[in-house]
Amino acid sequence: MSARTLDELFFHWRAVIGAAPEGWARGFALSIQRNRRQANWKPTAKQLALMQQMVAELFTHADSSDGELIEKG
Repeated sequence: MSARTLDELFFHWRAVIGAAPEGWARGFALSIQRNRRQANWKPTAKQLALMQQMVAELFTHADSSDGELIEKG
């Protein structure tokens, strides 16, 4: 997986939110959406890694019928 820029991640973020299952993944996606509106906010290294993974999985599962993304438990 190539590292995506923050702008690229945010470009796809609404699709990530829409595809995220209820639970941890959706809560994380929504929290990123809220945080990004704050001036000078930048994700931590861990948040950025998870964001990259969620966007990558969005494309990996684009043809999948189950539409599952990351599920933390």
